[in-house]
Amino acid sequence: MSKNGPGENPAAGPVFIGIGANLDSPVHGPPLATCAAAVRAISRAGIAVLRRARWYRSAPVPASDQPWFVNGVIEVAAELAADEILARLHRIEDDFGRARRRRNEARVLDLDLLAYGGLVQEAGTGPALPHPRLHQRAFVLLPLLELAPDWRHPLLGRAVRDLAAELPAGQQVEAIDEEGDGGP
Repeated sequence: MSKNGPGENPAAGPVFIGIGANLDSPVHGPPLATCAAAVRAISRAGIAVLRRARWYRSAPVPASDQPWFVNGVIEVAAELAADEILARLHRIEDDFGRARRRRNEARVLDLDLLAYGGLVQEAGTGPALPHPRLHQRAFVLLPLLELAPDWRHPLLGRAVRDLAAELPAGQQVEAIDEEGDGGP
């Protein structure tokens, strides 16, 4: 189901991609280096990267004994349809060695299309947009807050700053000091 009427441009507004990793990559190294390499790979895949928030370390959600994640959010240009962006993100994940066996498992790389302008659609008609859990995750909302504090969730109609202020306690997230990490 799309909540956009005929002739409306759903990408009229920012497009955000979430990036995360918590396993070392045999090619790119530790998660921070892997996430930085993913930003470069996204750009090489024909998705124009406009801005990137700081990287964050975060405990796994839901809680588990797997390693902490490195997470971040980028804003990209909406030159491609949402389903094509997602297809390219999945190819990048595959190229980085992502294996999809079960939900919430540790991973070398996780790329999520978080929001595509004002597009609201359920899975099955294309990518689920906005991402169904973005409003519940500190590791998404904190970097998104850096990029677009006034951005409004297209389904909930709430600003990122409000969603972030209402996060439940207990999600462990901290900004990473990136000085000298060599990332973009």
